[in-house]
Amino acid sequence: MSRIGKLPITIPAGVTVEVNGNVVTVKGGNTTLTQDFSNNIAVEVKDGVVLVSRKDETADSNAKQGLYRQLINNMVVGVKEGFKKSLTVSGVGYKLAKQGNKLVMNLGLSHPVEVEEVPGIKFEVPDNNTILVCGADKQLVGAVAAKIKALRPVEPYHGYGIHYTDEKVVLKAGKSASKKK
Repeated sequence: MSRIGKLPITIPAGVTVEVNGNVVTVKGGNTTLTQDFSNNIAVEVKDGVVLVSRKDETADSNAKQGLYRQLINNMVVGVKEGFKKSLTVSGVGYKLAKQGNKLVMNLGLSHPVEVEEVPGIKFEVPDNNTILVCGADKQLVGAVAAKIKALRPVEPYHGYGIHYTDEKVVLKAGKSASKKK
């Protein structure tokens, strides 16, 4: 039995959850998220709670019950509070700026790198070395943050590059001078 799948999802005030066939729609504020779910999973809304159950007792439906429960929970949390990923840019001469809906980054290349906001995602630049990727869809926030991180992977000797703020960067030991006799 799925431990996560059997947990109920409480619907906070200001959020509505609708089930139409095999599609769950979560609305809150001015944000709407939708998710398709499998035929062997049943989703129902009762008394301000979303319940996810399975129609048969196979291992596949057991796994999918937990998956879809967590996806729906992420949608509810996303429309209520939103998700954020924080990235840190470190390097000599590396800097960030937000111009309109574009993120302009100087990453030690011969040209500045521009990343445009996708629908549902907002960039914030609190200082010259920090990027906040904000949005309601957890999967989209993570995907956009990963694309930005991939623009300049962390260099292992000095730690220059883009990394998540809570990520620990492990540096390699450099060359050591040897004594000659």
